[in-house]
Amino acid sequence: MLTTSRRLWYCAALLAGLFTTGASAATAPAYGVNLEGFTYPYPLHHFALRSQGTALQMGYMDIAPTGSSNGRAVVLLHGKNFCGATWVDTITALAKQGYRVIAPDQIGFCSSTKPAHYQYSFQQLASNTHALLDNLKITQAAIIGHSTGGMLATRYALMYPQSVSRLVLVNPIGLEDWKALGVPWRTVDQWYQRELRISAQQIRDYEQKTYYSGQWKPEYDRWVDMLAGLNNGPGKPRVAWNSALIYDMIFTQPVYYEFTHLRVPTTLMIGTADTTAIGSDIAPPEVKAKLGHYNILGKTVAGLIPGAQLVEFPGMGHAPQMEDPEKFNHRLRSVLGQP
Repeated sequence: MLTTSRRLWYCAALLAGLFTTGASAATAPAYGVNLEGFTYPYPLHHFALRSQGTALQMGYMDIAPTGSSNGRAVVLLHGKNFCGATWVDTITALAKQGYRVIAPDQIGFCSSTKPAHYQYSFQQLASNTHALLDNLKITQAAIIGHSTGGMLATRYALMYPQSVSRLVLVNPIGLEDWKALGVPWRTVDQWYQRELRISAQQIRDYEQKTYYSGQWKPEYDRWVDMLAGLNNGPGKPRVAWNSALIYDMIFTQPVYYEFTHLRVPTTLMIGTADTTAIGSDIAPPEVKAKLGHYNILGKTVAGLIPGAQLVEFPGMGHAPQMEDPEKFNHRLRSVLGQP
């Protein structure tokens, strides 16, 4: 049964989808630099921290169990073109199962601060996340990371293994080292110019091809609206600059070589039709042909991680938790319920 706040959010999401579909850039919503104006599915809180000499605010949702509490916590880490809000179906499913669910927006993303200057590293983002959980008095949790959040979740588990009850990687990027495979390096300035040119239609086309295996549902428009509204809002230069710094972090800080060092129970959940590979848009054809084969990468990396479990979603793309939430959440609950 939906609560009043959840009913209101679904109505807002439906209306946003209706107005976004087929809308021109001139009529699409524009959100603030910290995603002001976008409606989150659950109350949004902010954690104040000081990092690299700068006062920052980290947005997050903290959802109490709606079913009988099992005393366990789950942390959901979003990807590069996602936010904590895009976990909404998984949040709802896990809260019903009795979990306390934390869904943060990392610094540089979504509802969190976009610093003018910041040295991004997965270690820094993991440290920020650990500080948030410490502030919330959470000493151990299942860490679930999707896409870039999978790289962050891996780094978090390497840094704080005692705090991780289980690691779940959902179509994580970083299952290969693109630079070592021949993808050209971009300067931060080149990434910045690329990010300034992104349009809502480009976002939609890319997501349809990569995230949803060529399919499209009206509810996906909500997430195009979210990302395009942030990228093309009044804070566009600041958003694009942070995005460029983050892409440089992703490209130059591989976790691939450290999967063998993981010492926590780990599950990979892989949509096998995914083809995500950072920099593939500028890679030579012979290099591009070798990249992003998740039907192979999932198996390969599962073999590198001691004791890892592999759960595949045949024919699904980069975001199985959004492409088929019911199937994904059913499998995830089973994974989290393992001893």
